[in-house]
Amino acid sequence: MLSFLDREKSVAPPGYSRWFIPPAALAVHLSIGQVYAFSVFKTPLVERFDTSLTAIGVVFSISIVMLGLSAAFGGKWVERNGPRKAMFVSGVCWGVGFLVGALGVATGQLWLLYLGYGVIGGIGLGIGYISPVSTLIKWFPDRPGMATGMAIMGFGGGALIASPLSAALLDRFADTPADAIVPAFLTLGAIYFVAMMLGAMTVKVPPTGWRPEGWEPPPAPIGSVLATEGVSVERAFRTRQFWLLWIVLFCNVTAGIAILEQAAPMIQDFFADVGPAEAAGYVGVLSLCNMLGRFVWSSTSDALGRKRTYIGYLGIGCVLYLLIAVAGTGSVVLFVAVTGIILSFYGGGFSTIPAYLKDLFGSFNVGAIHGRLLTAWSCAGIAGPLIVNVIADHQLAAGRTGADLYTLSLYLMVVVMAVGFAANMLVRPLTERQLEEDVSGRRATSGQSA
Repeated sequence: MLSFLDREKSVAPPGYSRWFIPPAALAVHLSIGQVYAFSVFKTPLVERFDTSLTAIGVVFSISIVMLGLSAAFGGKWVERNGPRKAMFVSGVCWGVGFLVGALGVATGQLWLLYLGYGVIGGIGLGIGYISPVSTLIKWFPDRPGMATGMAIMGFGGGALIASPLSAALLDRFADTPADAIVPAFLTLGAIYFVAMMLGAMTVKVPPTGWRPEGWEPPPAPIGSVLATEGVSVERAFRTRQFWLLWIVLFCNVTAGIAILEQAAPMIQDFFADVGPAEAAGYVGVLSLCNMLGRFVWSSTSDALGRKRTYIGYLGIGCVLYLLIAVAGTGSVVLFVAVTGIILSFYGGGFSTIPAYLKDLFGSFNVGAIHGRLLTAWSCAGIAGPLIVNVIADHQLAAGRTGADLYTLSLYLMVVVMAVGFAANMLVRPLTERQLEEDVSGRRATSGQSA
């Protein structure tokens, strides 16, 4: 029965509409985007395990690290087996992650929560995140930025659904949130498993040689090899271009996470009259900006070009971070607007990078290449919060309060964005010789004539 999941069984028949693919991808990304709403469970979990916020915060860090690692090591498997099998595996891991996490909460074993939601669920995150990317690019070669933006938008927007849903479940199942965690986890796991299975059953790959009606591929900038063959993940991993883009993504994500992970306390420390309710609303605004940026900016990159789009993300981002550092306490409206734009760039950076990779390396192994590049996200997921927290703790120890806790880290983020900007400016297309060497080597290995 599982042969239904094989790539050969998921080839689209004649007349199949490519517009069925984005909803299938969204079903997965909206589900795994719940990880951005994990903070809803932090306080109840602290009470349940009688431990610190740091110990519970480790769960989120493990899941993001595992996302990057599973995407890196599983990318080639995803390319080989197709999106249907990958989405199925992702759904199983994500659902089992909630199940094992619930068992850990029920038995008071924190290590089971780390294993379930962190490790097993994190594997589901990584496989699910990359599973639709190369398929969407193949279905939408005329608009790859828009296509990946539609799906990856779901990951950013998953928290908008998960936050109120999780809060409602914690409210409904027991008198105290701590007692409601287990049934809430089981309910969420079941809901997301069903949604992801529906996405897996719907997704299909285009037949070999398929093109949108009336569309002809533009000539590749360095000849036809990139358009017809593409670069293998092993070759791409050894290029200067890959590592420059790794730096670009790391810098963009580090700067975004530095705000996203500290949003509520940051605005309360900047403005004394902002209370918890207003701070929660601010977090919601940032989530919305993160989600919309993933679609709007990546779609814009189809017209602007990827390199120019990242010049905007990182160059304008530098100026905006500097503006917050210098005049952040002047106006709540200005602060919210500026940080909202930064978070839209953060989201846009995620959804534009697959199309950037496709432009540089072709579509042959783009999903696997994207998976390896996401290790930058894992590193940024550790670096961003660490930078902000360490500096804030140091400032507190020095007797500083309010906005002074974050000013130094904001200036540091200006430097981080500037490094990313410089790396992006150094990105150049692969030479024709690099492409020919890779294609010739691949053909020789498979026994084909060059």
